[in-house]
Order: sequence, then C-alpha cells, then structure tokens
Amino acid sequence: MYDELTEVDIQKMREEIEYRTRELRPKLIEDVQTARAFGDLSENFEYKAAKREKNRNDSRIRYLERMIRTARVIDGGHHGDDVVDLFDTVEIYIPDDDEVQTIRLVTTLRQNALEGLISKESPVGRAVLGHRVGDRVRVEVRPDYGYDVEIRSIEKGRDDDSLAISRY
Repeated sequence: MYDELTEVDIQKMREEIEYRTRELRPKLIEDVQTARAFGDLSENFEYKAAKREKNRNDSRIRYLERMIRTARVIDGGHHGDDVVDLFDTVEIYIPDDDEVQTIRLVTTLRQNALEGLISKESPVGRAVLGHRVGDRVRVEVRPDYGYDVEIRSIEKGRDDDSLAISRY
C-alpha cells in the first residue's frame, strides 16, 4: 500500500525531517542528559518526560521517511477546468440535511476535516472527484449506508505550500 502524494507533500516532509534531525533532536538529547543528571531514574519525572519527547521525535522522523519511501508521486489538475480535481474548493449541497458545505480536496497528508480540508481518498472526496457542477453523486460511507450530494460550484485550486502537513 502506498500513499498518493504530491511533490509539495514530499518537500514538506523532507523539510520537517531536516528540522527534526538537525535542530530538534540535539536539543531533545541534551534535555534527556540534563534530566538524567537529576538522580534516581525510577522517580525522575523530568527524565521520563524528556525521553518520551525524544522518542516521539524519532518516531515522527521514521514515519515521514517511510511515507517518502513508499509514496506514489501524483500531480493534480488532469480532469479539466470544469471538473472537480485535487486542490479545488467545492461547494456541495446535502439534500438529506438541507445543508451546504464548502470543502477543499487535498492529499491524505494534508487533510483536516475541521478546516474543510477533505482527503481525496475519503468517501466524499472519492464521490466528487472528476464530477461537474450540477452533478448529483452518491457518497458511500459503508456498504449499507450512503447519501447523495449535489455539486454547486467549483473553484479551481493548485498545489502550493500554504497547506501544512498533518501532525500526529
């Protein structure tokens, strides 16, 4: 299994790895060494907390390296000007709720549902991708449940570095 990521995603991950390796890791190692000097490690909260932060940083570096290694690099913008594509902002109408939502389709690495950044791999993302204004599409949440949405408008977007990659 691989993640479909853009060149910008890969570059952002490389920048984060660089920061975590060159700047953050030495500071965290120093914090561990300083806390270790406080004495008895079995009751040394500062040592345990510093060690945990160092391990979280190392884990994040490994995660990002694995994502880069296994990624399939994609490019948005292949469907045409009147069709929903990656990085487009889409206004959808949900008849069941009589509700209008505005979403932006992004890669899985930059998704944030609370900010309206929806992964192209999500049920809604998969449903609207490649469709036009006025199309009514079925969002399949699971085999026994789905709902319809209507595409009201499409604002073409592009891949830029303004969208942060997800933290964990």
